[in-house]
Amino acid sequence: MAPSREDDVYQAKLAEQAERYEEMVDSMKKVAAADVELSVEERNLLSVAYKNLIGARRASWRIITNIESKEESKSENDKMALIKKYRSQVEKELRDICQDILDLLDKHLLPNATTGESKVFYLKM
Repeated sequence: MAPSREDDVYQAKLAEQAERYEEMVDSMKKVAAADVELSVEERNLLSVAYKNLIGARRASWRIITNIESKEESKSENDKMALIKKYRSQVEKELRDICQDILDLLDKHLLPNATTGESKVFYLKM
């Protein structure tokens, strides 16, 4: 039996408590893909999931960029290629996550938004 909308929302709440934001995103994507207007609670869960997923990657990017700057100032740059490759990987993850939410907004959320409040919420994301 496929999980119900309520099960997906509950799963997202569990994932949030466990700080497992990838799983939270997966659960909320199922809810959003149902092409039904999201409740305020569901919108907030979706927003929190993506905010935390992106926030973690942004923090990683800042740390890697700082390390890259410190290594550039040293005379031996034998680690620079590895650092740049790792930074590029994090940047790709960030782009993919951002594209994922943009696709969800364009294909499912905005077309099914019936209230001004929900439209503004989605446009601010």
